[in-house]
Amino acid sequence: MAKILIVDDEPRIRELIREHLEHEGFQCEEATDGSAALAALAASGADLVILDIMMPFVDGMTCLREMRKRKIDTPVIMLTARGEEYDKLAGLEGGADDYVVKPFSPRELVARVKVVLARTMPKTQEGGESFVFGDLVIDTASHSVKIAGEEAPLTPKEFDLLVFLVSNKGLALSREKILQKVWNYDYYGEDRTVDTHVKMLRSHLGKYRDNIVTVWGIGYKFDPDVRPGK
Repeated sequence: MAKILIVDDEPRIRELIREHLEHEGFQCEEATDGSAALAALAASGADLVILDIMMPFVDGMTCLREMRKRKIDTPVIMLTARGEEYDKLAGLEGGADDYVVKPFSPRELVARVKVVLARTMPKTQEGGESFVFGDLVIDTASHSVKIAGEEAPLTPKEFDLLVFLVSNKGLALSREKILQKVWNYDYYGEDRTVDTHVKMLRSHLGKYRDNIVTVWGIGYKFDPDVRPGK
């Protein structure tokens, strides 16, 4: 069963989360701040991190940035007490896979953990599909994207978004449909989640950034006929 690292400075919150996750069969480890979380990841790793934003010493955002800087691509669900749009977008832009606002339903958190793991755990399975557009190569088996032989630094969520777009190349996909299929979760109209990830994805695709086309009033599509830029 998957191993979850719970990072929160409040013991009662860690205990509540751990109780519900272990009831579902997950293995859990705890850390009290970002520094301890980084040490735990370096020592024994994890399949998913539940990371509180507001913590003393090393906060959640700093920890997340350091994880991605160190090429630790473990999926992350952020916890925020404020629920402000800035916190949500900052977490998503920093490489988080999802977020939950405190106070939260433990059952909802467990459900989101399962959704994220269902998307990320199969990376180790053999097989998969490749998409090739010029010198852009998307390999689902190795979970990699290469442009002219150089690997693009996509986050797990950006990779999922790109694969969904190219799997439906030429089709205009609404933001709502993208949210449902890529996140496997209804974000209740929070379309900026999609816009933010598309912006980040384009920034990592170099000369292929314009192949992700904005369809005004609808959403986005991947157009393989757009000539790559420079």
